[in-house]
Amino acid sequence: MFGKISLGSLGLVVGGVLTIIGFIAYATGNATLNLAGLFYGVPLLLGGLALKASELKPVPYSQPTSLEIIKLRDEQATPTQLQIRKDVTRYRYGQEAHLDESLQRLGLSPTDPERPILVGLKEIEIDGRYTLVLEFDSSMITLDTWKEKQDKIESFFGPKIKAQISQPEEDYIKLDLISLGRL
Repeated sequence: MFGKISLGSLGLVVGGVLTIIGFIAYATGNATLNLAGLFYGVPLLLGGLALKASELKPVPYSQPTSLEIIKLRDEQATPTQLQIRKDVTRYRYGQEAHLDESLQRLGLSPTDPERPILVGLKEIEIDGRYTLVLEFDSSMITLDTWKEKQDKIESFFGPKIKAQISQPEEDYIKLDLISLGRL
């Protein structure tokens, strides 16, 4: 639940309200409310600012997931597919990009400027199998480099995963993670 809510925004709103209440209480001579408002409000406000500065927004779905695909996910999705979907569709803090460590371990992110950026995901069915599609903006890493890493991608995100890599348009890589499990 907390992954769907921006904790930075929540901290800013609650901290801001408490801080304003503290200042108003100070101006009106209400020492107890002043102390509580400023004592809790300012740290919450500063914490909210810090979280907002390090916030990584959830990756949007590029198409809605149908009920048939949700049923297929429940029947066939591997734990890795479920974890990836969960991780990239929630707010993250202190990371540069979604899947940055995974891309680095796969050799697809030699430097931060060259790192492919996950810009979308969708869930589809390919040949009766649940498929999690990761869509990357990959202007610095070529399709050939991605294809060279295909076996490594399958073993990294496996077991029971088949990877298909395609480039539907320039600087855009589509990585299909097809479930081979639970059928």
